[in-house]
Amino acid sequence: MRVLLVEDQAALRGAVTQVLEHHGHQVFQAEHATQALDIFHAEHPDLLLLDVVLPDQDGYWLARQIREAEGAQWTPIIFLSSMDHDVDLWQGIEAGGDDYLIKPVSEMVLRSKLLAMQRLLDMRRQLISVAEELRRANEHLRHQSAHDDLTGLANRRSFNAELHAQIAAARRSGEPLTLILCDVDHFKRYNDSQGHLEGDRCLQHIASLLKSVCRRPCDQAARYGGEEFGLILPNTPKSGAMTFARALQQMLNQQALPHPDSPLGSLVTISGGITTCVPDAETTAQSLLMRADEALYRAKSNGRNRFFSLEMQLDSLQSAPGMATI
Repeated sequence: MRVLLVEDQAALRGAVTQVLEHHGHQVFQAEHATQALDIFHAEHPDLLLLDVVLPDQDGYWLARQIREAEGAQWTPIIFLSSMDHDVDLWQGIEAGGDDYLIKPVSEMVLRSKLLAMQRLLDMRRQLISVAEELRRANEHLRHQSAHDDLTGLANRRSFNAELHAQIAAARRSGEPLTLILCDVDHFKRYNDSQGHLEGDRCLQHIASLLKSVCRRPCDQAARYGGEEFGLILPNTPKSGAMTFARALQQMLNQQALPHPDSPLGSLVTISGGITTCVPDAETTAQSLLMRADEALYRAKSNGRNRFFSLEMQLDSLQSAPGMATI
């Protein structure tokens, strides 16, 4: 172990150091409490051997300072003292010590105490390691429960929870909230012609694109089910939502993902439905989803490969100069 020995008598300090080093421990030496505190902060030793009577502050003061400084951490402290009254033992333990040995201490007793403390340290480190593994496992489970395995986007349950939260936030702030539902055009024909593995890769590509366009921390993209995706865009007016949809379509066109069996051409396209509102007391997640779904139906009815805004009564292939925003 890395041991900090705090002892003002040079001869005793040298003798104890010799014993410790003989048995493989690394020793840091200090003659007084304030020096020892500096070494403790700099070197983070595994254990302290601490005299009570020191030239400046006593060992009890040093033990309290260390316990206060290390917080949830724990460094074993063994007092070595010629003070042998019961009250001295009580003061040492009360100050934060873990054991109290009366000088002179035999080499056998000192080795035994160090071995016991080493075992305690090892057990504590094992417990910390197990606790960290459990924390990582729980974090992984939380992530799995909120995310879609194939695309890595939020899943439907997480998306619905976020939609409820954003409706409440927009209701408080009075800012517009946009919801978009979109899906891949003629995806069944893609799967039938290209195979399901390629279909999965196509969905992953679309998911990556949606994630990249949701640049603000408050935006969320999710896989809503099958080839359908959802987007929540807080503080986004209807004109901004349409601009967003057109940019998304342009980016997808530039990527030129092949869809050999599409009736719309040779590339993968998407259709989407947009709804935007400033939520009031009557606005619910279900009502917004129904409106976005209705807008998606309109986009498909108008020929697909477009986004339709329910509030603007406009799709992304049309233009509406001078259209006011909410």
